[in-house]
Amino acid sequence: MRHSHPGAARDEYLDRAHALLAEFPVIDGHNDLPYQFNIQLQNQIYDIDLTQPQPRFDTDIPRLRAGQVGGQFWSVYVGCRTPYTDWTDSVRATLEQVDVTRRMIEHYPDHFELALTAADIRDIMARGKIASLMGVEGAHSMEASLGTLRMLYALGARYMTLTHSCHSSWADSCTPEPTHGGLTDFGRTAIGEMNRLGMLVDISHVSPDTMRDVLDVTKAPIIFSHSSALALCDNVRNVPDDVLARTAENGGIVMVNFYSGFVCCQVACNLTDVADHIQYIASVAGWDHVGIGADYDGVSSLPTGLEDVSTYPDLFAELLRRGVSEADLAKVANGNLLRVLEAVEEVAAQLRTSTLPSEALDEYARTCPSKVFGSHDDDDA
Repeated sequence: MRHSHPGAARDEYLDRAHALLAEFPVIDGHNDLPYQFNIQLQNQIYDIDLTQPQPRFDTDIPRLRAGQVGGQFWSVYVGCRTPYTDWTDSVRATLEQVDVTRRMIEHYPDHFELALTAADIRDIMARGKIASLMGVEGAHSMEASLGTLRMLYALGARYMTLTHSCHSSWADSCTPEPTHGGLTDFGRTAIGEMNRLGMLVDISHVSPDTMRDVLDVTKAPIIFSHSSALALCDNVRNVPDDVLARTAENGGIVMVNFYSGFVCCQVACNLTDVADHIQYIASVAGWDHVGIGADYDGVSSLPTGLEDVSTYPDLFAELLRRGVSEADLAKVANGNLLRVLEAVEEVAAQLRTSTLPSEALDEYARTCPSKVFGSHDDDDA
C-alpha cells in the first residue's frame, strides 16, 4: 500500500487538504500534553507559554493551528499502581490532572474552550477555537467506585479508557496476563452506568476478550481513542479484524494511533504507514468508523512526516493522493467522532428517563465497608 509521488503533485494535494480541514477541522482522540505538564513541570503550567513554540513538547498552540485542529481530547492520565491497592491515591492524582487540564483550557481562552457535548464542539469550532474535551485513561482512576465515575463525568470527562498498561479491578488490559477473562460482573455494570451518563466507552489498551465483552453489553457506540490495526502490526495494543467488523456493527470508531511501535512494529516508520492503517481499517469497518487519535506527547517515537501536531494536513494530503474522497476524509477528520458522540448522548437521554443510577458495590466495598467509608469509632471527637 506504499505510494510514491512526485514533488510537484504534493502541493496540489496539500492545498486540497488544507481546504478540506478548513471546513472540517481535525478532532483528535488522544493527546498527553497534561501528562507532560505533570512529569516535566510538576503541573506548574503558568511557567510556560503555549502561545509560543515549545520544542520540548509535540504540542503547542501555533502548531495546533498549523495542523488545523478543531477539537482535542486531552488525556487525563495517572500511572498504574500495584493492582487494587491504594486506589484513593490514584483518584486524587486523577483529580489533579483534571484540574491542570481545566486550568490549561481556561488560561488560553482565545484558543481553547471546554466542550461537554457534540453541540458544544460544533459551536466552538465554528467560532474558530479548539474544542477541548477530557478523556480519563485507565479505570484505575476510578477503580470500582461508580460514585467516582459519576463525579469524573460531572467534572467534564467524556470518555474513560477501561484499562491502561495494568488491569483495573474489573477489566483486563492487553498487556499483563489476563486475570478476569474480560469484564467482571461489576465491569458490565460500569459499562451500563457509562451508557446512562453519556460517557464514551474507550476500549484502547484492553484485551481482545474485554473488547468483545464490551461490545456484547454496551447499548451505545464505543471508541478506540488511540489504536491501530492488528493485521498491519502484530502488537497487542492494536485491534483484531473481528473487532473491527464488530465496531462497525456497533456504530463505533477506531481513532488511529501514530506511535511507531503500533504502526509498523519498529522504530523506522513514516507517514505512509499511518495512511495504510487508516485505509485498512476503512476496508474492514468502512469509512464511517475510522478517525485520528495520534497520541502526541504520550509516545517515544513518531513516524517521519508526523512529528508533531502541525502535520495532520500532510497525512490528509497523502490520503487524497491515494484517491480517498473528500467526503470520506471529512468523516475521518471529525464527522465520525461527532456522529458517535451524538449517538452516545441520545442513548444516555433515553436511559436517564427509565434508569436510576446504579448502586452496585464492588467486592472490596461489599466486604470492607469501614475501609471505604470510614467509621465514627475511629474519630477523636
